[in-house]
Amino acid sequence: MGSANYEIVGKNYSEFRQPDPRISSLISSYLESAKSIVNIGAGTGSYEPTGKIVSAVEPSEMMIAQREEKPNTVVYQASAESLPFNSNSHDAALAILTIHHWENWKKGLSEAYRVARDKIVLLTWLGMPQKFWLYDYIPELSSVDKDLFPSLEDITSILGQVQVINVPIPHDCTDGFLCAYWARPEMYLNSRVRSAISSFSRIADVSLGLNKLSSDIQNGEWRRKYGHLLAHKEFDFGYRLIVGKKNA
Repeated sequence: MGSANYEIVGKNYSEFRQPDPRISSLISSYLESAKSIVNIGAGTGSYEPTGKIVSAVEPSEMMIAQREEKPNTVVYQASAESLPFNSNSHDAALAILTIHHWENWKKGLSEAYRVARDKIVLLTWLGMPQKFWLYDYIPELSSVDKDLFPSLEDITSILGQVQVINVPIPHDCTDGFLCAYWARPEMYLNSRVRSAISSFSRIADVSLGLNKLSSDIQNGEWRRKYGHLLAHKEFDFGYRLIVGKKNA
């Protein structure tokens, strides 16, 4: 497990990684009582709730440069493993689809626990409840994801007892992470879309799989095999919101 090079991978984040309002609403509901938040691995600032005092921690200059200025927000170029804050300095710690990129996720989560007075809120991935059709075209993606993401047992070893909330992915999700385009297969053929999905950067060559996908979309084979999915408005792909309370 290790960090992606976001000086390269992150260059199209502001275009394709727009926070999805449904996911944003869910995250914000668990931060309502928090007045101050540290957003760890903050990227371009997605899912930072409004009306809060936010300390955004991000190591990548590329990602920081794509942020819009926000009131009551200070950006720190720093790593998750060494947060530049005193213990219990923020009401809540937030980490959105980032812990699998940290050089040392155990140390990073321990730091999140240290600086949060009340709670830690994480959006992460805990494995597919069912096979994702994209794996049929690019099977390497499956092993990349399994190797990258810490398990629930890993996370609870640091945070203790947690609440786990399912995060179904809408068919028109606006945040272009790996499974966001499950109902829009043609999007994976766009190199700019793929450049904002870090999993693709870890595979040397995906051209054969993408050529097959392109062909199947054009000749109707994709719809024959997977068109039944389009009857759904949302789908569970294993994304979970994990909420840990320090004084539980």
